[in-house]
Amino acid sequence: MANKFLKIFILLLTVGAFAYFALNLNKGETARGVGEEAYNFELEDIEGENVKLSDFKGQVTILNYFATWCGPCVDEAPELEAFDQEYGKDFKLLIIDLGETRDRVKKFIDKHETTSTYLFDFKQDVSKKYGVIGQPETFIIDKNGIIREHYKGPITKDELYEMASKYE
Repeated sequence: MANKFLKIFILLLTVGAFAYFALNLNKGETARGVGEEAYNFELEDIEGENVKLSDFKGQVTILNYFATWCGPCVDEAPELEAFDQEYGKDFKLLIIDLGETRDRVKKFIDKHETTSTYLFDFKQDVSKKYGVIGQPETFIIDKNGIIREHYKGPITKDELYEMASKYE
């Protein structure tokens, strides 16, 4: 009889532990998705200056998650630069590097002669807030700070303009 109670106690303890960890795993935080308010982050740029997403409120803002070792990201880079050159007055493009060193990204910027704004998510905290699981991934945030589009994979200048211009 004692053996039966011990087994039930262990079973209940195990189920309770799983329930506790499952409920506390993400501590109530979920990734922001389309239709939700964009997470207002503050990240460093290539010069070490802090940039906040809220600095661009009232302007359609594009977040593009990137890494120098990512082949599709490298292929996409000229398209993003062309977009920024042509439409940079109308849209703010922020390219967010995931966890690389400033020197590595600086070499990439110099090699590809890009003038776009690069930010550093060194600890990948911001990418988690947006549910980024790979790169490239692109988010369109409207003038009111609402995420309107989430595109996974490389994007062309024309595709990006078509998506972003809907929210001008």
